[in-house]
Amino acid sequence: MAEWLCPECKRATEVVLDHSAGDTVCSECGLVLEAHSIDETSEWRTFANESGDNDPVRVGGPSNPLLADGGLSTVISSRPNNANSNADVLSSSLGRWQNRGSNPDRSLIQAFKAIASMSDRLGLVATIKDRANEIYKKVEDQKPLRGRNQDAILAACLYIACRQEDKPRTVKEICSVANGATKKEIGRAKEFIVKQLEVEMGQSMEMGTIHAGDFLRRFCSHLGMTNQAVKAAQEAVQKSEELDIRRSPISVAAAVIYMITQLSDDKKLLKDISLSTGVAEGTIRNSYKDLHPYAARLIPSWYAKEEDLRNLCSP
Repeated sequence: MAEWLCPECKRATEVVLDHSAGDTVCSECGLVLEAHSIDETSEWRTFANESGDNDPVRVGGPSNPLLADGGLSTVISSRPNNANSNADVLSSSLGRWQNRGSNPDRSLIQAFKAIASMSDRLGLVATIKDRANEIYKKVEDQKPLRGRNQDAILAACLYIACRQEDKPRTVKEICSVANGATKKEIGRAKEFIVKQLEVEMGQSMEMGTIHAGDFLRRFCSHLGMTNQAVKAAQEAVQKSEELDIRRSPISVAAAVIYMITQLSDDKKLLKDISLSTGVAEGTIRNSYKDLHPYAARLIPSWYAKEEDLRNLCSP
């Protein structure tokens, strides 16, 4: 029970909530401290064995400033398959007429649903999804999208949003949820979107800097590495930024993971690392070749001894 300051008892006392009357009562003297309080909890109870699609919620979703009507327009539902009353027939007819009418936000709503679906499949947070929606809205307002691959455009918006929110994803990860769009198509769409937005803003577009550490923990999780190995890989990646390694951050992360696992009891095959990171085996091997001379500087001393580093497989 919560404690309130009771003016009758002259001290803080425990209170009892009377939900039926909406009163807050002192448990010692019985004084009503607050009357007719508003219960902000749900007005119904949901049980696990309840079936059916009856939704007791009587409010809609939040407003969407990217839509012309704020996303608060009324949608007439279609007639259920097992209903034949006049009201259901009327509802079905009204629904068809509504679908035939011109809705300026129809294409936007479909695009936002596709972005939300891709975001959910990648496990992205809502801020990234909202940023992708904003990017698509800005590009769509300029009306240059006719004849272009819509799936690639939506995937490119999501890729740019991840970069801008400092939660980057590889193009291959975006491609896996892009409904058939290829990496080349997404790359072209990204360049097209960046060019359009730079023309609108009149300045270069900030995309955010990619670091190898942005991908490392996710890659290690896919490989099932131990916490100790993940920590060592993170320290090695941070030290690699001090070196002049002219490789992409994703390739450096994959090479560091390969180096760390070779020093552990749970060694990972190059093929498995390639599948988890999306980096070709040859690229990992070449990046490892560039990092191998600096192994003593990269690998933490608490993780591997000098003798272990000397026995590290040569590229």
